[in-house]
Amino acid sequence: MNDIDELIRLVIKFRDDRDWKKFHNPKDMAISLQLESSEFLEHFQWKNREEINEYLKSHKSELADELSDVMIWVLTISHDLKIDLKKSVINKVKVNSKKYPISKIKRFS
Repeated sequence: MNDIDELIRLVIKFRDDRDWKKFHNPKDMAISLQLESSEFLEHFQWKNREEINEYLKSHKSELADELSDVMIWVLTISHDLKIDLKKSVINKVKVNSKKYPISKIKRFS
């Protein structure tokens, strides 16, 4: 068992205890994921780098809440679509490693 599986069980139990699955279809869940992601992004809107650095110090809890909402949707969607997130992330990093090899990237840094 891994941490991702435990989190998935937690969020699915929360949802199912409330009988919300009937509202969860891929389209509406994708929209909800985007909305929660936008709520996270909203914290940075209209702030310059200095303002963001200050904001981060005093609003960490709110940012954590928004990221948690995003993660809850990612976990719920992956569960319902039967996507193995751990395997998928590992594979995506491998694909990106080939697409963006260190030897080519570092020379531009």
